[in-house]
Amino acid sequence: MRLRLDIAYDGTEFHGWAAQRGLRTVQEELEAWIPRVLRLNEPVSLTCAGRTDAGVHARGQVAHVDLPDVNDVPKTVAELSYRLRNVLPSDLVVRRVSLAPPGFDARFSAIWRRYVYRIADSTPDPLLRIHVTPLRTELDLQKINAVAGKLRGLHDFAAFCKQREGATTIRNLLQLSARRTWGDVAEITVKADAFCHSMVRSLVGALVAVASGQRDPDWMVDLLDARKRVGEIRVMPPGGLTLEEVGYPRDRELAARAVEARARRTLEPADAGSPA
Repeated sequence: MRLRLDIAYDGTEFHGWAAQRGLRTVQEELEAWIPRVLRLNEPVSLTCAGRTDAGVHARGQVAHVDLPDVNDVPKTVAELSYRLRNVLPSDLVVRRVSLAPPGFDARFSAIWRRYVYRIADSTPDPLLRIHVTPLRTELDLQKINAVAGKLRGLHDFAAFCKQREGATTIRNLLQLSARRTWGDVAEITVKADAFCHSMVRSLVGALVAVASGQRDPDWMVDLLDARKRVGEIRVMPPGGLTLEEVGYPRDRELAARAVEARARRTLEPADAGSPA
């Protein structure tokens, strides 16, 4: 029996999603409590849509967990939801527990992830301080939106990623935009089929350099031609970043999407229309 968990957390006191020996992580917290509240004899393992780094928040994280089959699935789902709500710490919430449809994989079935990076470039609001990065320099968001169109689409984002052996840095950037919100906070939205390590915070770091006048927009566009990480790009602090939402296809397409997502991306013309 596979269950889907919709999760939110304040990442300030977590060392990221992935379990790490001796450190408090979101995965470790959930994997400790789920067998306990369901009185299981065996440990469980969660798979998430996107691993967040230490200090990064989530409002729309998704994970799946495989549990032993039971006769009364609705009862088990309801019990898990209720009990987790009562035992989890205040900075971690399982917003919904549901039976996963056939073929669902929290990571590989996803077709996009949407992050928002929040910056206070004027007088910071003390009520938002945990989830917003303060900057002394005012940002010109029009410059971000002007260069965004040249960055969207299928590209090799190696310049913005911490390379992992055997992993590709080719991603399809679906949305990149900036706006002002409540409290005059600058919100930069980044949406893609997937992200490599540090990609969002590095993209935002480069955009900040452009929006503050430190760099020319052409400099950022030229970074797409790099085939390795560019050290001069600033990786923004984690506290301003939130995983807001993860998108999935229709239920009947979940299994096919999971297979497609496992294929290695290329920049060949035949692959250019694929979201993978």
